[in-house]
Amino acid sequence: AEIEHFVDPADKTHPKFKDVAAVALNLFDRDAQLTTGIVATATIGDAVHSLGLVANETLGYFMARTQLYAVAVGLDAAKLRFRQHLKTEMAHYAADCWDLEVLTAYGWVECVGHADRACYDLDVHAEATKVDLAANRSLKEPKTVEAVVIEPNKKLIGLTFKAEQKLVVAALEAIEDPAAFVESGDFPKTLGGGFEITKEMVSLKRTTKNVLTERFVPSVIEPSFGIGRLVHALLEHSFYQREADEQRCVFRFPPRIAPIKCGLYPLQTNADFLPVLATLERNLTAAGLANKTDASGAAIGRRYARADELGTPFGVTVDFQTLKDSTVTLRDRDSMQQVRLPIDALVQVLESLVRGPSVWADVLARFSDQPASLPSDGPITLERTPRAVFSRPSNLAAAAAAA
Repeated sequence: AEIEHFVDPADKTHPKFKDVAAVALNLFDRDAQLTTGIVATATIGDAVHSLGLVANETLGYFMARTQLYAVAVGLDAAKLRFRQHLKTEMAHYAADCWDLEVLTAYGWVECVGHADRACYDLDVHAEATKVDLAANRSLKEPKTVEAVVIEPNKKLIGLTFKAEQKLVVAALEAIEDPAAFVESGDFPKTLGGGFEITKEMVSLKRTTKNVLTERFVPSVIEPSFGIGRLVHALLEHSFYQREADEQRCVFRFPPRIAPIKCGLYPLQTNADFLPVLATLERNLTAAGLANKTDASGAAIGRRYARADELGTPFGVTVDFQTLKDSTVTLRDRDSMQQVRLPIDALVQVLESLVRGPSVWADVLARFSDQPASLPSDGPITLERTPRAVFSRPSNLAAAAAAA
């Protein structure tokens, strides 16, 4: 995935740069690569304006936005760095290049490239396609310039083209390089519209004129994202095992990008829970919150563990208390904390957790006076038999051993 951002080569400031100027990046500039090997941390504002490490604001803006994006989707900020290309690595036309590198099990892997490719791309395209790709910039003040213009012989053109005289004159005045048109010598020439012009119909005239715009070929700032590498890094950075648990593996996906936002669980296999689960599933789906119901006969702690392995950030459990007062238990994946809240508030709470601005601490503060009544989903213990290895919550394993 790439962005092609065109910018005036004479003015590479960015109107939104101030919004990201305070974003801190780990920068591995080319001098440090060849000498100390030290990665420095600096705000992108300082990197552009004070330290002179990054060539311009527009390139720095996209670097900062990439950093914010990477952290927002779940990459570990401590395992990110921007490495500047050495002069021997850069293309001859490039002004500056920085790669976002992510530390993975394979070492530092380039995941996003940021290149100021100057005007090279459009120059090459224009030459190959014979299409003018220049743009106009407005001048702050009018500028007087000398110009060579075509002076049509209107009398001869009128006699030749009669009623179409104005069209021919307009076509001649629109020619971008009058000198080349007149002095090339290969007359007669055919204009657009099929008008054939002889040498006697045109001459050159030198004049001065005030101009309000001037033409230029834009530079290209190109962020290029390696989506597969980013996904791999995200899976690595999100995976962990709970402390003191033998089998509790978790993907710590941020709620916004988790494939499944919420799991739905009946506490036990009970037909009375099914209508409530169906209503919850319908309401969450209508709100655009992807959900999955696990109504298997496994213990609730085991079902929580399954959801943790999928990276599901929240779980809702329907129990016997639900049938009495229309409340459910909401569980947070990362802290494993639970609160009880009314069913009517559930969709709004989950929407705010998934899409912002709420975090789990806000939910605790709001509903902490309604403690959850479910058993804790404690550590998972491995039970080994001559034929197989089983995993189950520790409390159930202890009960089985006592029996």
